[in-house]
Amino acid sequence: MQRIILHCDMDYFFAQIEERENPQFKGKPVVVGADPKGGKGRGVVSTANYEARKYGIKSGMPISKAYQLCPDAIFLPVNMELYQKVSNEIMEIIKKYSPKYEIISLDEAYLDLSHIFYDREKVSTGEIWLEAEKIGEKLKREIFEKEKLTCTVGIGPNKVVAKLATEKAKPNGLKVVKPEEVEKFLDPLDVDDLPGIGPKTAEKLRKIGINKISELKKLSKEKLKEMFGKVGERIWERARGIDETPVSQEEIIKSIGRQITFERDTRNPRLIFGIFEKLIKEVYDELIENNFSFKTITVICRYKDFETHTKSRTLKEPSRDFEILKKESKKLLLRFLLENKKPLRLIGLRIKIC
Repeated sequence: MQRIILHCDMDYFFAQIEERENPQFKGKPVVVGADPKGGKGRGVVSTANYEARKYGIKSGMPISKAYQLCPDAIFLPVNMELYQKVSNEIMEIIKKYSPKYEIISLDEAYLDLSHIFYDREKVSTGEIWLEAEKIGEKLKREIFEKEKLTCTVGIGPNKVVAKLATEKAKPNGLKVVKPEEVEKFLDPLDVDDLPGIGPKTAEKLRKIGINKISELKKLSKEKLKEMFGKVGERIWERARGIDETPVSQEEIIKSIGRQITFERDTRNPRLIFGIFEKLIKEVYDELIENNFSFKTITVICRYKDFETHTKSRTLKEPSRDFEILKKESKKLLLRFLLENKKPLRLIGLRIKIC
């Protein structure tokens, strides 16, 4: 039986919630993230609405750059408690449409609709995809009626195609890509549109004249594996619209994390470790408050030039020991300081919980 996968992604989620809560923001550029401090802020943009994006502002951009591009934008702090509450309500709506769902993030989920058609007899392929489209329309309508927020829906024969359909239908759209339409849909897309191809991979491909997915398909599986290792095989498959990954209802691995951007880039070990110890304590307090254990510790460092790296340590057994967390975290941070002499812009700590 042909799989039918629906991908739902909320439009500019954090900023859209702020617009809903503050109608006076409608039609104005809204940026959610760190305090720009008059262009001297040290954090990054979390989400920007489409009005702000017209100025070139996008997620992950330094907040100081966003301020330079549009100093008159409305800059708001991240209100994660509110966004989480709204996300929970939206996901409860989404879950009603299929028992097979996968929540990817606060604002994104997959549904496997295939089961709806398993027991049907004498139903044409065209009717099946038309009904799937109606389900997508109904889902969008219910989310908007109940939450006053728009979302975009993509529907395809697998997760990769459904996600790409969503990207091409944004904002507030719906796009269906049937199996026989996959090749025509994928071929003209840029290589970095393909999930799994990041900036570095795309740059490597462009250097050998590969810019479009149609051109990417000319490379053999062996060549891609030679260039990118195991990932190359996955790229080869995705370029052809092949993706057997199931919609999984397993819990996403949860994590607890904190990070901080320094007021000034620094190499001062007393300042760095003093702040880092506070991050460790905050992460540990949340761990204990929720009665979790941890097994993997990850330290994040972002340097003056925005180059960002992580180092991780996985324990043999889950732990709730504060001294173990502190000792292993500080060892990872010390490795960063010894291996790279560049000033630090940001440090962070994340633990996977179990």
